[in-house]
Amino acid sequence: MAREVIISVKGLRNSFGEQLVHEDLDLDVYRGEIMGVVGGSGTGKSVLMRSIIGLQIPDAGDIEVFGTSTIDLAVDAAIDLRRRWGVLFQGGALFSTLTVAENVQVPLREFYHGLDQGLLDEIAAYKVVMTGLPADAGPKFPSELSGGMRKRAGLARALALDPELLFLDEPTAGLDPIGAAAFDELTLSLQRTMGLTVFLITHDLDTLYAICDRVAVIADKHVIAVGTIDELLALDHPWIQQYFNGPRGRAATATVESAARRATAAAGD
Repeated sequence: MAREVIISVKGLRNSFGEQLVHEDLDLDVYRGEIMGVVGGSGTGKSVLMRSIIGLQIPDAGDIEVFGTSTIDLAVDAAIDLRRRWGVLFQGGALFSTLTVAENVQVPLREFYHGLDQGLLDEIAAYKVVMTGLPADAGPKFPSELSGGMRKRAGLARALALDPELLFLDEPTAGLDPIGAAAFDELTLSLQRTMGLTVFLITHDLDTLYAICDRVAVIADKHVIAVGTIDELLALDHPWIQQYFNGPRGRAATATVESAARRATAAAGD
């Protein structure tokens, strides 16, 4: 049975002046999967995400989300589509003059004008706790939070509308290993609980091994390979081999294998 394609990118071309970022880029993301997107610096990972959500107008190609082309989409149709996804930008991108709760309420106010303040406060409080923040984080400003807490606050805002599709741009960047692992576990738990499809840009090998179903590799201005990590390791492309078989890649592999052995031993006890 064919899997449902949630995001379909065909023949994408992006450029900034004379700088060509993407050329003939194709990518399909299936419903319910966590798709990791990797690539070297400057390969246009964030540009790809911005193109999909309509913040970057491509030079050529087509992008469909939930079966609807996002290129030159009418305003009403674009609004309906945007209700179905949430975005966590790099660093959280919170409004510094708003509290955490007020930040979470921004998309609710944008798309549902008739909600009373009591309901807005209730939804915001639920989203704050759902992303692992303490209940008293709601009235605080972003400047009063740690880096990891700001990421969770940004995630709470991204989940405000109960989306089907979640975009995460370097969600564990700048976090210590324990904080990054906790964020990975949170992402996986939310994906399973809410039935999310996740488009995740990352350079964190631990994240790729821990929670991603498939990984798309961007190099040479397009997606050169998509598959599980084992499938990617079977390819002889130099960047893929350097990335996944380098010292950090080997360390991530060892961590996964060690966890698997512990799980097997625990199951046998």
